[in-house]
Amino acid sequence: MPKPPSRRLPPIRQVLEVMAALRAPDGCPWDREQDHRSLLWHAIEESYELMDAVEAGDDVELAEELGDLLLQVVFHAQLGRERQAFDFDQVCLGLVEKLVRRHPHVFGDTKVKDVAQVWANWERIKRAEKEGTRQARPSALDGVPRHLPGLMRAQKLVKKATKAGLNPHGVVAHAQASAKPATRREIAAGLFHIAEYCQDRGWSAEELLRSETRRRDLAWRREERAQNSRAKSK
Repeated sequence: MPKPPSRRLPPIRQVLEVMAALRAPDGCPWDREQDHRSLLWHAIEESYELMDAVEAGDDVELAEELGDLLLQVVFHAQLGRERQAFDFDQVCLGLVEKLVRRHPHVFGDTKVKDVAQVWANWERIKRAEKEGTRQARPSALDGVPRHLPGLMRAQKLVKKATKAGLNPHGVVAHAQASAKPATRREIAAGLFHIAEYCQDRGWSAEELLRSETRRRDLAWRREERAQNSRAKSK
């Protein structure tokens, strides 16, 4: 039977030893059955529980939920180690290298004047990192996770499209059509009323928004390709 790790070890090493013991032949039957895919939604659930803890302002709960989220990282790293694909140390070192590389205004000589410039540099560096790899992002619209909830996905896509100059009139046109800009409360009520209306009609508000987001994504990508073509022909 595996023994608990020595308390003299650094805390993260204790965590890694416990995880390895759970996955060992004489470990936990449930843990031994898991793989990367079966764990997918556990990380999502833990993230939402972390959000609840932050909003509750409960530090005890926050610390516990951070531990639960860390468990998901450690679990995937152990699976990667068993497959000889990567391990926890590689995950950590990769993160350190990325953070240093993407913060040249902190760890290098780059000067920035505001947060907008920080984000611009981040996006430029990220695109350069992935160029020529399987993770390359040839489109400015790439990189929005497919499994985000519909509203979050739509908003991230709009943000990318606006930054790329593909959505220059969307918000302005809606604001001009209104007598006065909507308040946060009015927007919140409007979103809720839309959900109510969809429920009344038997429609899925989530699927309707995801469908429209896919349509906008395709339209913006066509416009992006057209812009690139015009630029090359000059």
